[in-house]
Amino acid sequence: MTEVNETAAVKKTEVNETTAVKKTENQTTAIEKSEVEVSRQEFVAMRILSSTESVMTKAAIAAGRRINRLRDFDLVTKVKDERGDVPGWVLVVLMTTGLVTAIWTIAAPRLTTILKNSLDAMNGIR
Repeated sequence: MTEVNETAAVKKTEVNETTAVKKTENQTTAIEKSEVEVSRQEFVAMRILSSTESVMTKAAIAAGRRINRLRDFDLVTKVKDERGDVPGWVLVVLMTTGLVTAIWTIAAPRLTTILKNSLDAMNGIR
């Protein structure tokens, strides 16, 4: 009877050890799967960053080419060389001042009346 008990105990021990080995293998497999998933996610993230960097580089190159075309354009060099027309600007300022003065002279009495009436109306609201 003791031999049967010992044989049963050995078999139970072997079954427990086999189960423990299988659990360990399953845990290892689960860890490997999660590591694979993490590495896949990292790869996708790196791929997105790489494609974004590529697009940004292409855009920067295109912008640089446009800027160089504008630098080579004759209008830009003409504008850089233009010093401005000082007598023309003086004339524009003087004409504007004259127009404002003339309009103000004509419109001042009416504007004063409009302002006075609106202020009197506001005092009547109280």
